[in-house]
Amino acid sequence: MKTLGYYNGKIGEIEEIQVPMNDRACFFGDGVYDATITANHIIFALDDHINRFFSSASLVDIPLPFTKPELGDLLKTLVKKVETPDLFVYWQATRGTASRAHAFPEDAKTNIWAMIRPIVMPDLEKKLQFITTEDTRYFHCNIKTINLLPNVLASEKAKKAGCYEAIFHRGDRVTECTRSNIHILKDGTLHTAPADNLILPGIARSHLIQHCKLLNIPVIEKAFTLDQMMNADEVIMTSSSTFCASADKIDEKPVGGKAEEILKKLRTSLLNEFKEATKI
Repeated sequence: MKTLGYYNGKIGEIEEIQVPMNDRACFFGDGVYDATITANHIIFALDDHINRFFSSASLVDIPLPFTKPELGDLLKTLVKKVETPDLFVYWQATRGTASRAHAFPEDAKTNIWAMIRPIVMPDLEKKLQFITTEDTRYFHCNIKTINLLPNVLASEKAKKAGCYEAIFHRGDRVTECTRSNIHILKDGTLHTAPADNLILPGIARSHLIQHCKLLNIPVIEKAFTLDQMMNADEVIMTSSSTFCASADKIDEKPVGGKAEEILKKLRTSLLNEFKEATKI
C-alpha cells in the first residue's frame, strides 16, 4: 500500500476509508490523537506516544478499546503494510458515533482512526524563519467553530448534575453557556454580555435585544458578574431553539422569579414573531 487509512478495523488507502457523518469528531472535535514517525518501518518513541495518548483519553473520559500493548502491536502491524519505510503515523480516538448532542452519548463505542503516509525527513541543517503572534487559541468564542470539546465536557458535567445547561465564566465575569447565551434582568433592565471575542453572538440573543427595544425595556450590553447573576430579578437563557427560557436554580441556589411580568412579555413577543414567520 502507498498510504494506509484505518477505521475501526477497516483498512485501505486513505482516500478509500469513509467515516460516518455522526462520528463526534465531525461535530465537536470530540477526540484525542497522537502522532510520530517511522524509519525503516520502526515507530520512533512509540511507548512515549502511546502513554500520552492514553493520558489524553483519560482526561476527557474517552474509554479506549485497547490496552497499551495491543495498540502498539496494531500500529506496528499497520506500518508494515505501507511500502515506504519512512512514514508519518497518526492515530486518534473519538467518543463514538451518535446523533448530535453535546453531552456524552449513552451507548456509543469509541472509534479508532489511524492514518499512515510517506514522509520526507527534514534537513536539520537548514536554517528556518519564524514570526511571532499572540496566543489566542482560547479567545475565539465568537466564532461558531466545530472545536467544541470544552463545551461537550461542560455540558456533560451539567447533565450529571441533573441540570439543563452550564454557565461559563472567566474569573468573576459571566460569559455564555455551552450552547446558548445567558442574560439577566435587574430593575427592569436587560443586561447581556457584550458581543466581543468571549461569547458567540447568538441570533436569539439579537432578537431578544430587538424585542426589548420594542417593549421599551432598557438594554445594557456590558459584562456582568457571578454575584450580579445570582442576585438578578431573572436569569434568561436564549438559543435558536429556546427563545427565552429562565432559570430558577444555579449551583443548587434559588435565582430569579422576581420579574415574571417582564419575562412573560418578552417570551410572548418572541413567540409571536416565530409564529408569524413560520405561519403557525
